[in-house]
Amino acid sequence: MANQRIGRVLAHPARIVPLAFLAVIAAGTSLLMLPAAHRDGVADPMVAGFTTVSAVCVTGLTTVDTATYWTPLGQAIILGEIQIGGFGIMSAATLVGVLLGRRLGLSRSLIAQAETHALALGDVRTVLKRVAISMAAAEIVVALLLTMRFRAAYDDALSTALWHGVFHSVSAFNNAGFALYSNNLMGFVADAWIILPISAAIVAGGIGTPVFFELLKRWRRPSTWTAHTTITVVGYLLLFVVGAGVFMVLEWTNPATLGPLSVWDKGIAGVFGGVTPRTAGYNSIDYGLIRPETLVITLVLMFIGGGAAGTAGGIKVTTFFVLGYAILAEVRGENEISVSRRTISAATLRQALSVALLGVGVVSSGMMALLMLTDLPLDKVVFEVVSAFGTVGLSTGITPGLPVAAQLVLMVVMFVGRVGTVTAASSLALRRRTRRYHWPEERPIVG
Repeated sequence: MANQRIGRVLAHPARIVPLAFLAVIAAGTSLLMLPAAHRDGVADPMVAGFTTVSAVCVTGLTTVDTATYWTPLGQAIILGEIQIGGFGIMSAATLVGVLLGRRLGLSRSLIAQAETHALALGDVRTVLKRVAISMAAAEIVVALLLTMRFRAAYDDALSTALWHGVFHSVSAFNNAGFALYSNNLMGFVADAWIILPISAAIVAGGIGTPVFFELLKRWRRPSTWTAHTTITVVGYLLLFVVGAGVFMVLEWTNPATLGPLSVWDKGIAGVFGGVTPRTAGYNSIDYGLIRPETLVITLVLMFIGGGAAGTAGGIKVTTFFVLGYAILAEVRGENEISVSRRTISAATLRQALSVALLGVGVVSSGMMALLMLTDLPLDKVVFEVVSAFGTVGLSTGITPGLPVAAQLVLMVVMFVGRVGTVTAASSLALRRRTRRYHWPEERPIVG
């Protein structure tokens, strides 16, 4: 009986993926507990656990200084956790099997298909290889650019420059936001040779693999793009322009952020301010000192997140804009939702509504829990919880001082944000059934 129950639990990819993440989190925490991973020889289990969840869920929230708390071995372990978490745990396991020449069974294909968002089972092997190659290529190029800059402009030893280049490249592409500097990237706020490559890596990783590959093939022919690519690209550009523009306008005269910078430097910082909330987590200014209006627009960007099937979190750009197109269709009195001469199915709209409302539920629950566990003001609690859910990693500086219970809440929120609200909910539903009948239709009064 017990074996049958376990079999039902593991029968669906939506249940296996969260379990795989939990297994890697447990293993990663154990590795960070090694004496050689901590500079004092003994790591706090809570610190190791929180750091591992943040790394595997590619968030970036930390309770300690990554640069000083962990040894190079500990930092390397964190980097490995980021890479595995960003690529996808089941995708990584499947790719290893492919590289070793093993046959890709149906169950493993289904699991990898669910995590990579491949359109058909036959696409899984190809998608995995393409994702691995493109990820490696992007990370190597950005790592080389950063290494040369660290070496030439900051007089770092070649080994140090290379390690910092690799670490920040991998962290940026996977939208993790971990940095090897105590003040994150605030020391490079005006350095375009650091900020722009990292921004490019963030966008490349966060836009989503389906969009990334389609743009490589058809970037000159927008009319041939799928609706998914059109929504993602247009949505990404729109949110970036609005985010960067509003960020610069609101912070232009703030003496604690952009105020002291030159016009050119404000532009560089503004670009980064429009990119990082989408869910990278790097910061070149102190978000604990931003104006309340800037905090609001940052919250919105963090909650929306990046592209589907990428390394970004949030409810995703496509979810947000599908709901927007649904509202537009309702206002116009249209019966169907159409985007780029394509009709959006009712199933897609239901999924978008589920993701968005479950996201609101997770964030609301996390906020309530933190407000009950701490005496912190509402704005800081909201920012921290949304950052955790969106796997962003931006913080107003309250994370290290949170009590253990509050940190556990953030760990749960990060986990749900990474595996997905629908996946997390599906993993809890032990029964899946198809209704073989329909009740009479009725239209409740809405609005």
